[in-house]
Amino acid sequence: MTDFLPNPESEKLLELPIALQPIETGPRIEGRIPATTGFQQVSTLGEAEIGVWEMSPGSMQDIEADEYFVVLSGRGKLQILGGGGFSAQEIELANGTAVRLKAGMHTRWDVTETLRKIYFTL
Repeated sequence: MTDFLPNPESEKLLELPIALQPIETGPRIEGRIPATTGFQQVSTLGEAEIGVWEMSPGSMQDIEADEYFVVLSGRGKLQILGGGGFSAQEIELANGTAVRLKAGMHTRWDVTETLRKIYFTL
């Protein structure tokens, strides 16, 4: 983690270096290319965290935390799997897409162009 950015501007967030790591076995989806991911926390607000997350082309699955995010660059698809009180839906991800995820959602990420988002976790 680097020093917090006091006034994170979009240009700085796009250039912020993020070290990508292979995803662990659990988030991998059988038969799909596994992605690499990484993040950089840039600030906090109380107990909330603000940061930048990046994912290379490929796929992964996840169980989400409470989060708001906006895509800064890249393209892909986010699939929210039905169950646990959540309705199934599919969201196309591109520059400017804003999404609200709720804790416990089961998701699948399919990225076609390296995806970078700014996130705010609760």
